[in-house]
Amino acid sequence: MPETAPPEDRAQETTAPYTPTARTAPTRGRARASYDRELVHSILDEAYVCHLGFVRDGAPVVLPTLFARVGERLYVHGSTGSRPLRETGAADPGLPVCLTVTHVDGLVLARSAFHHSINYRSVVVHGTAVTVTDPGERRLALDAIVDQAVPGRSKDSRPADAKELAATAVVRLDLDELSAKVRTGGPNDEPGDLSLPYWAGVVPLARGYGAPVPADDLDPAVRAPDYLTARTV
Repeated sequence: MPETAPPEDRAQETTAPYTPTARTAPTRGRARASYDRELVHSILDEAYVCHLGFVRDGAPVVLPTLFARVGERLYVHGSTGSRPLRETGAADPGLPVCLTVTHVDGLVLARSAFHHSINYRSVVVHGTAVTVTDPGERRLALDAIVDQAVPGRSKDSRPADAKELAATAVVRLDLDELSAKVRTGGPNDEPGDLSLPYWAGVVPLARGYGAPVPADDLDPAVRAPDYLTARTV
């Protein structure tokens, strides 16, 4: 299995933008592309699900999975029996992947069907995923994945035991080759369509949280923690 460097080696933050490459420079919508580090981090940190793409037996495969960012690294976890995670550990130096995250912020309704769109924020990361074997880095990654979904939850739950850790694979993808892409604003109708009698504009979309629903077998004396109730809208 590939060796892993200590987590702090890549955790150092910097404000410099990422460097564009042939794979991260878009052929369309170039004005929407960004390599701003703060923007990239904000898009990644607001999501809990990513889509991990790779090639298996000559065919593309894309899997949705939980992830987390720690400094300049992304971590993804799964079962040690998962084929792509096994292949990551067996490959040298690792498994070439493409990881994507997307937020849809609004539906853009134009006067013409052609100009309908969405307002969105996305990040696409290219690189080589490697298996994390260092015990300290594995625990850091697993705690981060839990906290990515619900901040503060990793300290308010039982940590994984030795059997659970043995059944869990963790892979790392460094933030080296990537780009963000963002669309904002209203529809881009053709000048000749502006007088058409069709509604045009943006339908905003926002993520919301409902009231926590306790498990059927939860002791009634155990109250929902503040970090859950504070997110309820």
